[in-house]
Amino acid sequence: MGTIQALRGTRDILPEEVPYWQQVETVAKEILTQAAYNEIRPPMLEQTALFERGIGEATDVVSKEMYTFYDRAERRCTLRPEGTAGVVRSYIEHGLHSQGVQRLWYTGPMFRYERPQAGRQRQFHQIGVELIGSGSPLADVETIALATDILETLGLKHLSLELNSVGSAEDRQQYRTALMEYLTPYKDDLDADSRDRLTRNPLRILDSKDEQTQAILQDAPRLLDYLGPDSQRHFEQVQQQLTTLGIDYTLNPTLVRGLDYYTHTAFEIQSADLGAQATVCGGGRYDGLVAQLGGQETPAMGWAIGMERLILLLQKLKATPQPRLDFYMVSGGERAPTQALKLAQQLRHQGFRVELDVSGSRFQKQFKRADRHGAIACLILGDTEADQGTVNLKWMATQQQSVWQQSELLAQAEYLHQQILQATSN
Repeated sequence: MGTIQALRGTRDILPEEVPYWQQVETVAKEILTQAAYNEIRPPMLEQTALFERGIGEATDVVSKEMYTFYDRAERRCTLRPEGTAGVVRSYIEHGLHSQGVQRLWYTGPMFRYERPQAGRQRQFHQIGVELIGSGSPLADVETIALATDILETLGLKHLSLELNSVGSAEDRQQYRTALMEYLTPYKDDLDADSRDRLTRNPLRILDSKDEQTQAILQDAPRLLDYLGPDSQRHFEQVQQQLTTLGIDYTLNPTLVRGLDYYTHTAFEIQSADLGAQATVCGGGRYDGLVAQLGGQETPAMGWAIGMERLILLLQKLKATPQPRLDFYMVSGGERAPTQALKLAQQLRHQGFRVELDVSGSRFQKQFKRADRHGAIACLILGDTEADQGTVNLKWMATQQQSVWQQSELLAQAEYLHQQILQATSN
């Protein structure tokens, strides 16, 4: 029988890569918690109607990319292709509007049937933020600032913020009409995807990467010219407040994002180190989505960071952020291994990271593994030490070695923590 492999578009995140993911999740959680955002965990599986109504049936996501099927009760179900719709559904279903403005964040896998490439898989992961219940430009700027803080804290360089406003639904409808009138005479010169979008979703043509289509768009009407007074005022305040915070941005009048629910502010944070797939974070305001899904009229703002692309950037920047290994437990003999396990467990309970060698190899091989695993120190137990209740402590950097009573070692946890911190700072 042949071996079974992962499905195309999915991948295993192996142990040597996991520390990058843990680092991103830790930094995001710390920064978002400091800003009073609470984690929410919606299910990965939702009714298909949620995305058809929320994202828009004319979008590529809904029409081409969703994993949709019937369950045994003949209900249409979909693996979530993005996170916002599920969070909003939860917000409505559980009456969170009664608790005031909701600052929420989530992380987890999403699913889209796309052509797999570097940083883009059919199962991909996002960290997302939703601020629901405020229509203030302050909400737009706070969420953008938090995304910037996360990416910069992780050490990313060469980042740029691109900003646009897609206006209100009324603004966008007027612009849609003007754009269709402009593009219709060029229909035969557009690329195939853009021709298909011309009547279904013409604003998505602005995202086309086809050179000839982009050349045609050079003289197309600008969305910013169709903003009403309220939309203009909102967008001006967003720009002013970004400037106040010292966050640089570039206006991009063709930035519309790919989902129908966006209103007013739309943005992307891009990295020059990612090549063609440059966007590492994207989002915007979606003031109509809550009502569209059956709730009250409620303004909202959010974004999502693509984890796969972010991990690619971190891997370019630095070596794997391996967690520190405090002690490597070396043992041999008949009685020592059992006592080594007990001592390792006791040290773990005191907050030390301890790896127990279970190979049964000679001491010399165990020492080599300790060095290869980056241990700060070795704890060595043979049957003699087991009978005497002692343990040998060997600092790997200096090879300095001393004998401790096991009870004394456990009683000196604070001292050992200090010694390990000192060893790692040298």
